[in-house]
Amino acid sequence: MAAKKARQRDFFDSIQAVTEAYLSRRREIQRIKREKQQEKNPVVDWIEAFLWAVSVVLLINQYIFQAYQIPSGSMIDTLLIGDRIFVNKLIYGPELLPGIGKLNSPVKPARNDIIIFENPAYNSRGTAFDVAQRIIYMLTISFVDIDRDQSGNPKAHFLIKRAVGMGGDHFYSVRGDMMIRFNGEDRFVDEAEYNRLRGWKHNITRMVDESDYPVLELAGAAAAWIDLALNPTPEMLDAIGSYNEIRYGDVNAFNTAWLETNCAAFPHEDRYSEQLARRLQGWYVPQNYILPLGDNRDNSHDGRYFGSVRTEKILGKGAFIYWPLRRVRILK
Repeated sequence: MAAKKARQRDFFDSIQAVTEAYLSRRREIQRIKREKQQEKNPVVDWIEAFLWAVSVVLLINQYIFQAYQIPSGSMIDTLLIGDRIFVNKLIYGPELLPGIGKLNSPVKPARNDIIIFENPAYNSRGTAFDVAQRIIYMLTISFVDIDRDQSGNPKAHFLIKRAVGMGGDHFYSVRGDMMIRFNGEDRFVDEAEYNRLRGWKHNITRMVDESDYPVLELAGAAAAWIDLALNPTPEMLDAIGSYNEIRYGDVNAFNTAWLETNCAAFPHEDRYSEQLARRLQGWYVPQNYILPLGDNRDNSHDGRYFGSVRTEKILGKGAFIYWPLRRVRILK
């Protein structure tokens, strides 16, 4: 019995000795850390804190939320020039590094999402510059952008539009209003009516009035007459003068009228008939692509000009406006 008690006492004594040694070692490590912290140069300490904060900001911007500034009026009234928004980078799969690689996501862009993607017409100044520009842009929450054109204006590296067309859809324009034949359907529907039935509240802003279209179309025909070395009629000359006074014109309507006139003059020239057919037939959206359009249809450089965008090239979804404060809101 006495031997058993002695063994138990030795066991507990061993545990106590190990525990005391661990606690003593832990206190010693903490003491050394405190002493090193006291000896550290305050400037070095501040630099370490700054670099840590920078790393956190970059990680959040790259993989979760990124800040962007709206450079143009292509999304009026949903987004105004100068609005600063946060984009959800995680939802569709973030890039591994700025402009390099992209993680897969089970969530794909849906119709009516506000999406951000790289401008197909953007001319890069090199990978190193792109990475540096995006890091500075992210660190300053979009307030500093070193990527500017010769006039000092920010270059449109990224575009923010609405996902209007999905794979298999077919579109054509009637005096600026979009008609859609959805994938698998046999008839076209008016986009505005479709949006109303879905309960979507965003405005499709039009800068061109319906009454301007006769002027636009006659001016397009007059331009073709001038190109053909014909003398425009007085009505055509009046239309050209009125067209020059219209601040926003439907380029598609003007060019369609120009092509129709040239087709009538040169019915044997395939180049005119082919271009006119493409305009009249509209736009087809291939599978795994999206047709992005601006809410401000008459002042938006979008998929009607550069075509559909691959789904995998969509970098994020507009989340909310954070600046100016009077416009803070969730994007829909």
